[in-house]
Amino acid sequence: MEENSSFSFKFLIFNSLAWGIGYHGLALSWITGIHPMTWLGVPWWPSLAIALFCWAFITLWGAALVAVWAWLFLIFNTPIIERSKSKFSALISVLIGTALWCALEYLWSSSPLWWTSLSYTQSPHNLAILHLGQLSGPSASTAAIVAVNGLIAEAWVEGEKNQEEGRKVNFTPYILAVTLCLILHLIGFSLYSRPLTEEAKSQLKVGIIQGNVPNEIKFNSEGWGRAMEGYTTGYQNLANQGVDAVLTPETALPFVWTNPNQRFDLSLYQAILDRKVVAWVGGFGQQENSITNSLFTINGYGELVSRYDKTKLVPLGEYIPFEQFIGKIINRLSPLDAHLVGGKSKQLFDTPFGRAIVGICYDSAFAEHFRRQAAAGGEFILTASNDAHYTSAMMAQHHAQDLMRAIEIDRWAVRATNTGYSAFINPRGETVWISDVNSYEVQAATISRRKTQTLYVRWGDWLTPLLLVLGAIAQIFQRR
Repeated sequence: MEENSSFSFKFLIFNSLAWGIGYHGLALSWITGIHPMTWLGVPWWPSLAIALFCWAFITLWGAALVAVWAWLFLIFNTPIIERSKSKFSALISVLIGTALWCALEYLWSSSPLWWTSLSYTQSPHNLAILHLGQLSGPSASTAAIVAVNGLIAEAWVEGEKNQEEGRKVNFTPYILAVTLCLILHLIGFSLYSRPLTEEAKSQLKVGIIQGNVPNEIKFNSEGWGRAMEGYTTGYQNLANQGVDAVLTPETALPFVWTNPNQRFDLSLYQAILDRKVVAWVGGFGQQENSITNSLFTINGYGELVSRYDKTKLVPLGEYIPFEQFIGKIINRLSPLDAHLVGGKSKQLFDTPFGRAIVGICYDSAFAEHFRRQAAAGGEFILTASNDAHYTSAMMAQHHAQDLMRAIEIDRWAVRATNTGYSAFINPRGETVWISDVNSYEVQAATISRRKTQTLYVRWGDWLTPLLLVLGAIAQIFQRR
């Protein structure tokens, strides 16, 4: 019996690791796009080694979540299987499995490495299920996926057992799985179908400039000239269209904007003084002896009226974990002379048009970051990113993340990226406009400022603790 139990444990862990490596490894394969980093001065072979190490590490980090889930599920579920023959055993197993997965995703999303929640697999196409996010954030969509697939798995296991014992196939478990799937989609669709109430006085015409400046030339004179021409011309074009504000990508003009001597000589800055249209400009800020990846609000008088510093920095790309141990080996990953530091977690970004919700690049993966700003009065979303060194697959995933955030907090989202995909997304998760990849783009659209508060904005992720409590109660009840 012990040998069989040991075999089952090893088999379960092996399969969970294999699934985790397959899922996270495939989803995150774009990370190898950081190679080659010869433009940063890293030789070709070391660059390849760094890219493969990053891919392997982040894949195994995600696979570890699946393995830990399988281990915990085996611990909590085995007593139910061994001691009970209740017809509710399968349902309790699914409840426990769903609660554990949501809890682990919550813990993983609190770490510096987070991207591939199960919920994002439904974005951007399954808008009905994504609207469950308005109830309890991404955990609601994740719970739906785990629960439905868990019921299917339990049905399959029971079918195999019935076949071995010569009994007829019981279709009830399959019907239960299909029924739950339909109910969840109907709930999501009812949320999706609610009309968008937009007041004329809340409307705001915003322009996007997608600069299309490759990272290979971004920090030299060629890239600088291309950026200045593209952003100045784009700003003037949008100002002629009567926009209220213009958004540029992450580090569109890569210098310290808090130094006024650097701004005054820029053609873009002079254009702002001339046209008097508000600009949200991506650049660097200064924090004591370090610098920040920031987005600035510049009013028509050239004044910096607000600033947001990127909160979630990319490990290895923007800062070096355990720098005292491995800093000398991979310090060349950063093109900057000084290291970046993250912004404070409770920043607010006030603009001449009201409070905005801001995310820069990697921030997009962290739903709580956007929920907090919406709860603090944020009326629309601005995200600025630079995915120039990655494939279109990564750009699509990034768009999918921002689309989920728009749905969860019921806000319009404006995305400006360097090379794609830039977009306008309405609160239903519908992409009103999306750019091409690796092209220079200038686009304007009218959005609305909204003050609604979804259940998720008000209560946060209440579903995960509820599932854990229900799972514990059900397990105690079943044992008795």
